[in-house]
Amino acid sequence: MVTKDEQNELPIPVEWRQTLYKVVECLVKNDYQSISKIPLVSKLPKTTSIQINSYIEDYCEELISLPEDAWGSSVYVWQRGYWDVLVDLWTRNEGHSDLVLSVRVYEEQESYRFEVQMVCVF
Repeated sequence: MVTKDEQNELPIPVEWRQTLYKVVECLVKNDYQSISKIPLVSKLPKTTSIQINSYIEDYCEELISLPEDAWGSSVYVWQRGYWDVLVDLWTRNEGHSDLVLSVRVYEEQESYRFEVQMVCVF
């Protein structure tokens, strides 16, 4: 069971990490259409993929796959109906960057549904 704590940011649950890793892999490959093919991930609206692409391009750094260290700084918090998840993104030159992937996670019966919200500088 994932904790529903509205007061504290907590480390990303282990059971969500593989899905979030796969989402980031799609961003690294600039393959936004494949995000919707990941099990439990909602279809990515065109406007969201345009926003994500724009932020990543404007940042002017090459994204890389998430290293294990990414989970040490990425967090989630309960928002009365969903969890707000912030995954720190990494780049080739900087390592841990200022870019963050925002995802909402909803409970769905005995599983979860991931909805990519945006990428922004945090």
